[in-house]
Amino acid sequence: MKLKYAFLTSLFLTSTAFASNQITVDMTNLKTGESVGTVTISNHPYGTIFTPNLSNLPTGIHGFHVHEVASCGAKKKNGDLVPGGAAGSHYDPASNGQHAEPWSFKGHKGDLPVLYVDEEGRATLPVLSPRLTLKDLSNRSLMIHVNGDNYSDDPKPLGGGGARLACGVIN
Repeated sequence: MKLKYAFLTSLFLTSTAFASNQITVDMTNLKTGESVGTVTISNHPYGTIFTPNLSNLPTGIHGFHVHEVASCGAKKKNGDLVPGGAAGSHYDPASNGQHAEPWSFKGHKGDLPVLYVDEEGRATLPVLSPRLTLKDLSNRSLMIHVNGDNYSDDPKPLGGGGARLACGVIN
């Protein structure tokens, strides 16, 4: 009986430790206010893995970034209300001020690999961010942009991702 209890206690502690090493972010379409699913963020020996379980998104490649503020609210910019604007800019604690590849130390720390959405509107392929830790993500937001990302500020700023499509607050 003691051995069985020890095994169950060990199993519980292991699963509890694992749960604290991941974060689940609820993602919302900024236009409709409807849920598009979740992104689970977890530790990995080579960085942090973002595993999407998303649906009802436009097919194709989308810019995917960690933004600096834990908000998905709208904010006025140049007199226009920008959905998701309260999330601020891409997370950039080193003040690099430029957009680059997720593995480059030249760009924002919140620059992630692109998010792929299949022909049925689903995104399920994980992406790896080698520079981020779970600690970095506390009180930030996760953003999906309408367009793709070329990991540069040329020819368009911030990889050309454009408008903000979906957002989730990281707690």
